[in-house]
Amino acid sequence: MVRRLAPDESALWRKVAATVTPIAKRPAPLAPAAPPTIKPPKTQPRVTAPPAARPPSPLPPPRRTHSTATLDGHWDRRLRKGLVRPDMSIDLHGHSLASAQALLDESIHRALIRGARVLLVVAGRLRPGADRLPTMHGDPRPRGAIRASLPDWLAYSPYADQIVALRPAHISHGGAGAVYVILRRARED
Repeated sequence: MVRRLAPDESALWRKVAATVTPIAKRPAPLAPAAPPTIKPPKTQPRVTAPPAARPPSPLPPPRRTHSTATLDGHWDRRLRKGLVRPDMSIDLHGHSLASAQALLDESIHRALIRGARVLLVVAGRLRPGADRLPTMHGDPRPRGAIRASLPDWLAYSPYADQIVALRPAHISHGGAGAVYVILRRARED
């Protein structure tokens, strides 16, 4: 299938073609004196395989890693002791990976509009060794897949620059099955 050039591509091609000088013509090689007497056997038309699919390009590096971001020592202490009350919470249980990611982005957006500082995300426990396993032979997705995907989703989120840190939740807020997403305080102008 031949793709036509876009107008800007066509203009660029004309500029490049204008800078090229043709190669001098060479004399044609001498033709044989007599035609060959043996005819080559008929060849079957070649069947070409379709071009191999290009592997997907790797994702760009994440803009930031929220799980290693530093908070004020007072904040970290209060989070570890369960003294911080989340402003909003969402539960991602029962969602597919795509719908969980969409709900997370929507919830962060709503939290930012409301001026929330701490968003509690309940995603379920991360099972050892099951965080990045592919599904095989129709098996359901591995347990803990949403929880394992949270750091990546937050790093690539359209609101990544508004997320300050990601911390494990206190046992009273879900323990290992939940995380706090700490949002940047809204600037008052």
